[in-house]
Amino acid sequence: MDAKEIKRIQKRKKYKGIGFVLPWLFGFTIFALLPSIYSFYMSLTDWGLVGPNEGFIGFRNYVTAFQSSDFWNSLSVTVRFVIWAVPLGMAASLTSALILNSNVKGVSIFRGLNYVPTLASGVAIAVMWGWIFSPHGGLLNMIIGVFGFHGAWLFDPKLVVPSYIIMAVWGAFSGFLTYLVAIKEVPRSLIESSRILGMGYFERLFKVTIPLMRPILIYNFIMAIIGGFRKFSDAYVLGGAGDSGKFYMVYFYQQAFGNFRMGYAVALAWILFVIVMSLMLIVYKRTPFWEYYSGMKKKKVKKHVRKA
Repeated sequence: MDAKEIKRIQKRKKYKGIGFVLPWLFGFTIFALLPSIYSFYMSLTDWGLVGPNEGFIGFRNYVTAFQSSDFWNSLSVTVRFVIWAVPLGMAASLTSALILNSNVKGVSIFRGLNYVPTLASGVAIAVMWGWIFSPHGGLLNMIIGVFGFHGAWLFDPKLVVPSYIIMAVWGAFSGFLTYLVAIKEVPRSLIESSRILGMGYFERLFKVTIPLMRPILIYNFIMAIIGGFRKFSDAYVLGGAGDSGKFYMVYFYQQAFGNFRMGYAVALAWILFVIVMSLMLIVYKRTPFWEYYSGMKKKKVKKHVRKA
């Protein structure tokens, strides 16, 4: 085979690769890239669903948002929720995975039951929690009433965000699957070696298992942050103690479909996009996410475990 034939084969493979990519590239351009560009243009207009529009207004929507107390309040509520719900939810999911990883007879049944809540709709779960948190005859008040306590929960400005955090942590227990897979991917040889070295369960957990789960932990951390900032369904259904329970997405929805200020709402969406992307860049910058331990040499893995 001469050099010309080799080049011809390489070009044919290159064109085949481009041909396979083109359908995805076409779909991405039509359904993602162009709508994103147009939505940014919409954020620079006074577009409303009803009534007259001024057209292009520049960055006035962004200035209006930063000068709005409702904007800062909704962002503050959401940030406080994310700060508490994300680490507590991850801890709940990891705990659930560790429990369900045990070699107990019938544990597969409990795995299935633990996953059931994810099949229910967000509205149905919100209605259930609305009954639990009800200040009049709610399940939670019935339980703590035995000890002489009572709470208004969703109707108390001081308890509304903690109430939603409790809901998030409960929901996180069913998000154990990725953690369970990561636990099972930890090399058995390292677990046995740690036992030979005399490590107890918790020492082995924090020095061997969790360090080797880092890629999954960071992935779930990122997804939890995104989900926290996008919290909407239960917050919209249940509401809260006035503005104390108004999350960012609820404020966005009210501006878009309540006040029909679509241009302003799109500006709010872009502000949220910048906030979330900034957090993601910080996470990627500060965390060695791309380390893939299964492909490492044993010495490198053991070195990392010793550092942990």
